[in-house]
Amino acid sequence: MKILVIGANAAGAKAAAKAKRLNPAAEVTVVDRGEFISYGACGIPYYVSDTVKELRELMSTPAGVVRNPAFFARVKGVTVITGTEAVEIDRSGKKVTVLEQKSGEIRTLPYDRLVLATGSHPATPVLYNVQCPSIVTVKSIEDAERLKARALPGTAVCVVGGGLIGLETAEALRMRGVRVTVLEMRDQLLPGVLDPEMAHQVEKELRANGVEVVTSCQVVGFDGEKQVERVITNRGEFPADLVVCAPGVRPNVTLAEQAGLTLGTTGAIAVDERMRTSDPDIFACGDCCETTHLVTGRKVYLPMGSTANKQGRVAGINAAGGDATFSGVLGTTIIRVFDCNAGKSGLTEAEARALGYDVETVLAPAPDRPHFMPEAKPIALKLVADRATGRILGLQAAGMGDVDKRIDAAATAITFGATAEQLSQLDLAYAPPFASAMDNLIVAADIMKNKLAGEAKGIKPREVWRKLEDGEDFILLDVRSPDEHGEVRIAGAKLVPLGVLREKLDSLPRDKEIITYCKVSLRGYEAQKILQAAGFADVKFMDGGILTWPYELER
Repeated sequence: MKILVIGANAAGAKAAAKAKRLNPAAEVTVVDRGEFISYGACGIPYYVSDTVKELRELMSTPAGVVRNPAFFARVKGVTVITGTEAVEIDRSGKKVTVLEQKSGEIRTLPYDRLVLATGSHPATPVLYNVQCPSIVTVKSIEDAERLKARALPGTAVCVVGGGLIGLETAEALRMRGVRVTVLEMRDQLLPGVLDPEMAHQVEKELRANGVEVVTSCQVVGFDGEKQVERVITNRGEFPADLVVCAPGVRPNVTLAEQAGLTLGTTGAIAVDERMRTSDPDIFACGDCCETTHLVTGRKVYLPMGSTANKQGRVAGINAAGGDATFSGVLGTTIIRVFDCNAGKSGLTEAEARALGYDVETVLAPAPDRPHFMPEAKPIALKLVADRATGRILGLQAAGMGDVDKRIDAAATAITFGATAEQLSQLDLAYAPPFASAMDNLIVAADIMKNKLAGEAKGIKPREVWRKLEDGEDFILLDVRSPDEHGEVRIAGAKLVPLGVLREKLDSLPRDKEIITYCKVSLRGYEAQKILQAAGFADVKFMDGGILTWPYELER
């Protein structure tokens, strides 16, 4: 059997190696147009920042062996041909025409099974003067080398795009002593990953580390001849010696489309759960193909290195004659920006509402382990659930503490369709060095249960802010201590500490809406229950307390 793989990075390398292991008699060949293969592209920002000292580390096994064609031949039994581009697929003749880039030689390679792992390319928009030499992307090893050579201390760099790649690159450049401005066309950072109040936690961290952030900023072009000098936007011009374009990626589907393979609704290659395309002898995996969202059942395009490796394994098994399936993804994502960790699994509130779900949400900030532990650090969780069934639709997390294990636990629960009740019963690991007796995730699930049962009546910070902006007649009640209130507060709030609230009931109007808040929402919820028990009819607590308030505060 001849198995041909086009593309030698995460998905393609995994498919080739797995196919050879499963079917040692197969002749497995990989073709890649680049010179660098099987490297950790997600590690590029860390090479730019010098966190990863040597480029070879991105291309090496854990034992330090570089994954080059010789390594694949000796260790994997796979032939890898670099510097060679696949230019045409002849499905009827079962052969692929390839172009050797240095010599210009054209030849054909036969196949019995073909695996497409053609990846993605930066979604660089058509803008005025976008071909200026000092405008770069961050996708390949070559990109990393160019960026590192140009990003000298004191250089002014504009990063176009506030997504994962853009923010990781912004941090890397700032660590090199570069002056960095992030320009994002949406009204928040990390759109599609976090809801606004959670993205605000990341934005605060960027600003605290000297990165300028400009949202609702549409880039229209670049000014400069030999090199860029300014970025032209709807919000003015920004000086720049270097521009990093990081608006996201699009699937490389030209080869598949020209061969008549079906593209999906997302624009990526359509595949079934066995990673098979519309041609039964051609498979696709990684950034070039779409997949299924495990919550909605809809087709999505969510390129991630983790997904590429899993899909590559499945494609390799099936191309070699085995039987494996890939069920789909939740879009689980995580990022570290300076000292802030943030991520999600499943649907954000915005995504869920856009899909027609009637959702309930919870904001739950708290230390990531008992407050008395010296290493305790704050994190905030946002839980999203279907109001009708209680099914958990998504979790977001942000903060200086450990968010990854909460995201991973939620990903497991969401995958198996857990409800808030089931999530609250998870038997999670507990000891003070690791977590509180009631883990943050369990607390968030309990709050969700209270909300779904009608016991807790919350209101989002942005809704409180709108009420304040509109001049609505309501009482914003701060139930923290006088010291806390004196240090930082929401403008216009009335202070009645929780410990004296029962004594001060007569000082509050019973004919007005009352919204209580505290630091994290626990005392705010307790205050709501006290007021309701005393006969106050219209009482809510502000979700997440002052720690997740994304607007200006009085200090």
